[in-house]
Amino acid sequence: MALLTQGSHTFSIRRPRRKRKLTTEEHKKPTLAFILILSAFMAFTSLATDVYLPAMPDMQHDLGGHAEMTITGFVGGFALAQLVWGPISDKIGRKTPLFIGTLLFIAGAVGCALAPSMHAAIFWRMIQAFGACTGPMISRAMVRDLYDGTNAARVLTTLMLIMAAAPLVGPLIGGGLLAVGPVFGLEPRAAWRLSFWFMAVAGTILFFFIFALPETLHRGEPGSQCENPSSLRKNFAAYATLLKNHAFMIYTLSVTFFYLGVYAYISASSTIYIDHFHVPAEVYSVLFGVNILGVMIMSTANRQLVLRFALKDLLAVATAVAFGFSVVLMIVGLTHVGGQSVWGLAAIVVSMFFVFSMNGIVAACSNAAALNCVPESMAGSAAALLGALQYGSGVVPSLILSVFADPTAGVMSVIICVSMLCAATMGQLGRRI
Repeated sequence: MALLTQGSHTFSIRRPRRKRKLTTEEHKKPTLAFILILSAFMAFTSLATDVYLPAMPDMQHDLGGHAEMTITGFVGGFALAQLVWGPISDKIGRKTPLFIGTLLFIAGAVGCALAPSMHAAIFWRMIQAFGACTGPMISRAMVRDLYDGTNAARVLTTLMLIMAAAPLVGPLIGGGLLAVGPVFGLEPRAAWRLSFWFMAVAGTILFFFIFALPETLHRGEPGSQCENPSSLRKNFAAYATLLKNHAFMIYTLSVTFFYLGVYAYISASSTIYIDHFHVPAEVYSVLFGVNILGVMIMSTANRQLVLRFALKDLLAVATAVAFGFSVVLMIVGLTHVGGQSVWGLAAIVVSMFFVFSMNGIVAACSNAAALNCVPESMAGSAAALLGALQYGSGVVPSLILSVFADPTAGVMSVIICVSMLCAATMGQLGRRI
């Protein structure tokens, strides 16, 4: 409190109290509810994709067209929408965009469930994506609001470990919904619609959990972008600054290229396994889920690894390992080792397992390292750009694969190998920062 005197009068001026920012010690142990809710929202992408993977062939037979384009529409909308939500979340806070985004996710799921054509399904998938993107983007921004460096990596690793269950159980749920379709009076080839009704119900449940989350953006503090009425425009202009941030872009591109390869597998694996190797949809769900077990194992290990090694070193090693096994995958895919026998299938499944498993290290370490390179006032925009490139990379393999009427393991493996080479290159460059 400051004192001013004028003549015989004394005036007191009480400075406004600043909103107390939580200390590092208070941040070290996030509540279980906080972790579980953020994990659920981080899993929005997996939920909106993996649940209906087993149903994609039926969806294509029912509506016509290319079912792969529903993934293209989703990841395209998912990527672009983040660039809008990021600066907005830096301006108005984290929870409001999450509320709106969840409602859009629900609306998109219902629209897809009622879609009369593939074009309509693609449109509603884009609406769904516009809302779904707020989940992982806001989750990363919240973690950056509260944590730095190694602590952020540990929290993100925990989120990755829990959210890994989504792609593990997603295809299993999708396969189960296909099996019970006739119970609801649906023809076998129309049972895919149940997958989207499931998403709508899950989104509705998550909507109410948002009320339990704290608002982590510290508005009203000196220097906070929220106290400047023109800051929204400045927030959007911050993308230019981020693109010029050498360290941020190196780490971001590393995970971007890695996910490009992951999306190539997600887009083509159901067709290759079910149509080429004649694997039942339920078995495909199990084969896909095996990869997620690898992610969970590596995520568990990463919680301890980040305490002993630098994030950039872990990222470099993980991307190099992924590239090495992607070379094996490409050799198997191009030479047709084992043909369409169980040995040929096993060769693809095993090599892809080791590639996919590295996601347990790559995702958490790259995100934490990248976000640690930017100030907290730009956390939302940085998380948005990171997510836009990371998930937007899925458009590339989807478009390439859509050119082929019947994608082969060879085409898929080449895309994955080239992607992992680029990811490993960025990982090595990041090691020099």
